[in-house]
Amino acid sequence: MKATLTDADYDRLAGILNRFRDERALNLEQLDGFFAALICGPDPVHPSEFLPHLWGGEMADEDAFESRRELKEFLDLVLRHWNVIAETLQSGDVYVPVVFEDNEGAAHGNSWAQGFLRGMDLRRADWAELLDDEEHGGALVPIFALAHEHDPDPTLRPYQEPIGPDRREQLIVGMAAGISAIYRYFEPRRRAIAKLSPESSTSRRETKVGRNDPCPCGSGKKHKHCCGRPTLH
Repeated sequence: MKATLTDADYDRLAGILNRFRDERALNLEQLDGFFAALICGPDPVHPSEFLPHLWGGEMADEDAFESRRELKEFLDLVLRHWNVIAETLQSGDVYVPVVFEDNEGAAHGNSWAQGFLRGMDLRRADWAELLDDEEHGGALVPIFALAHEHDPDPTLRPYQEPIGPDRREQLIVGMAAGISAIYRYFEPRRRAIAKLSPESSTSRRETKVGRNDPCPCGSGKKHKHCCGRPTLH
């Protein structure tokens, strides 16, 4: 059975993400793009490595979580969302990016695309193969176009004129289709890595934080001595 989150779960996740004050922290749309890149990419990325990027630094804001229980809830929602994306791509189903509409009902996709590039940056050298592939590299074009639409450097902007509604819709559709293509492109490499190191698999089992892993909250303690401690209810 495929993992799912309810609208209330997503509202809760978005609300906690919006508490992080660091300018590098991710909102829910950026998080979705960030996870898509990590899951589609050539090499597995462990939660202890990617979680600090959610709040923009080694440790989350002290007042971001009201209690350890709320932190556990947040981590559970994050990893469940990871599994939603992973299981969708693994099954071959259509992956629909989380792209929010503005007050006028228009979806822009810039934040999602920027989140995807953030994910690529974690394994930048490993993405060079696809970037240099003339046959398959086009899957990244819509993502780069939306990520750099408002770039401070005019030379990095994809178009001289503003992107109109029709072209934007084409880019967002192309972005969604590109994710499936990218996932298939790197699939042989991921399988090869999984055979050499089965514990690196990105299945639901491996996305859980191990008891002896560093706690993803950034405390520096082992997970079992921090947020992984049993909680009395």
